[in-house]
Amino acid sequence: MALSLHSVRKPILTLVLSLSGVALFAQGAGQSAGGNWMMYEAEDTMTAARKVRFELEADNYLRGADHKPRVVLFCTDGKLSLADFRPNIRIAPPDRPGFRGQPQMEVTVRVDNSHSNHGWNWVNGEFLAMDKGTARELIGASIFKVELPTSQGVQIAEFSPADLDHSLVSKACGITPKKP
Repeated sequence: MALSLHSVRKPILTLVLSLSGVALFAQGAGQSAGGNWMMYEAEDTMTAARKVRFELEADNYLRGADHKPRVVLFCTDGKLSLADFRPNIRIAPPDRPGFRGQPQMEVTVRVDNSHSNHGWNWVNGEFLAMDKGTARELIGASIFKVELPTSQGVQIAEFSPADLDHSLVSKACGITPKKP
């Protein structure tokens, strides 16, 4: 008995739509975490670990980008796992080695009225892993800016992190705001 294309296409389409629904459910719908912040919650199906992600989108686009830069805080079981800066544009190559030899890029950060230079770990040219101290300064700031070298020259991503619900971050990530 030969199968027709229609009889094969329908079960495949049903399977794809079902799996898409599972993936969307597993990621969790975002909710406001205060101000411009969004929070996403999920549970790891294998380990039952509670995973929470906080995202803050920049106020501006960088030259040549299709999407605005983002800052993302990843937390697992009440601890900060990773804080990263995603410029959503090709960034320059790393300009220095880190303490353990990992590639790093030096960026200038403005937190409210304070400026400082940081060596953030460079990850495959896709994003920069921020240090925990900068993440703590970010969650308590009203103004947060990152100046970095890109393939289009030095650019500045501008963020408005004010009004984040600090109790949500404290519970999900175990960090509290810090003044620079």
